[in-house]
Amino acid sequence: MKTLTVFALVCVMTALTGAAADVNLVKRWARRGCYWGWSRFNGRCFRYVPRRMTWAQAEKNCESLGGNLASVRNIMEYHNLQRLIMTNSHAYKETWIGGTDAQEERQWFWSDGTPFHYSNWCRGEPNNHGGRQNCLQMNFGAHKCWDDLQCYSQRPSVCAKKTC
Repeated sequence: MKTLTVFALVCVMTALTGAAADVNLVKRWARRGCYWGWSRFNGRCFRYVPRRMTWAQAEKNCESLGGNLASVRNIMEYHNLQRLIMTNSHAYKETWIGGTDAQEERQWFWSDGTPFHYSNWCRGEPNNHGGRQNCLQMNFGAHKCWDDLQCYSQRPSVCAKKTC
């Protein structure tokens, strides 16, 4: 009986050690690339989320995936996000990204904390039309540019996270 118990303990320890090795292998792979469902571009991973949510719900969802709503650093990243949306939805859908001026009107920042240097506002935007338009959607209007919108509106979203 003692031999059986020792054998069982050795098997359990071997299984646990093997599982730990598998977890480390996955972590090493994830540092170099992006998990399934994510697209790599410019040192970050991006994911289109088709489910329509408010801006806050979309941000919380991105946080649960290890990131934030996407910040956009330049025109190349913007076009990459448009391609990602088009590939996944077959349209240039109006989509939440991580810009907000909810803390102070006309003081835009990204939810991931990066500086808000690049912008692609549509003509006359952001306009806070009707008040309380504090969240940023992309692919707005004929020019597929940025628009400020009420945060309670529901849109698909794009998440982003660092690749490490």
